[in-house]
Amino acid sequence: MSIDTVTDRVARTDTPILPVLAERWSPRSFVADETIDEQKLAAAIEAARWSSSAANSQPWRFIVARRGTEAFARIAATLAGFNGVWAGSAGALVVAAYEQTGPEGEPRPWAQYDLGQAMAHFSIQAHASGLHVHTMGGFDADAVSAAFELPVRIRPLTVTAIGALAPAEALGDETLIARETAPRERRPLSEIVLTDQ
Repeated sequence: MSIDTVTDRVARTDTPILPVLAERWSPRSFVADETIDEQKLAAAIEAARWSSSAANSQPWRFIVARRGTEAFARIAATLAGFNGVWAGSAGALVVAAYEQTGPEGEPRPWAQYDLGQAMAHFSIQAHASGLHVHTMGGFDADAVSAAFELPVRIRPLTVTAIGALAPAEALGDETLIARETAPRERRPLSEIVLTDQ
């Protein structure tokens, strides 16, 4: 089944939500010969920059690497398992990292949460502009730190592939194609809301 023949990738929500949220999903198939749109990429990073953070500490840090660059190759080399099979077609790879401590060594206990918010803003802005993103936890964070000589207080948390959507068949692997075209599912609200009085 092709992405082009999947008529409904929109989330079936229990109550209406913003279309950009309902339409967002995480594909693995990207157009391998299309250069990333620089304006759209910049807008996604700008959206991340303006997300909220504890005490306005803004602990997020990003490594942005476009396909074909040495930085992209260094990040791609750290991807685990089948992530390395498909992510190389993305227009760019973005390492999302966070400051574990402040400049004086003070702990930043909410830094991962803040980074998550920044990446949510990044994802929604990218989707609204016609790009797609897929965030991965399957990578070697220590290898990324070494490859980019990151200070100890900055810790990579995820790698995100971003680019233009390609048909599922471009993945060339039946397992990946099946994942790409599988129905979207989420746990029901009754499982995730512990108390609602």
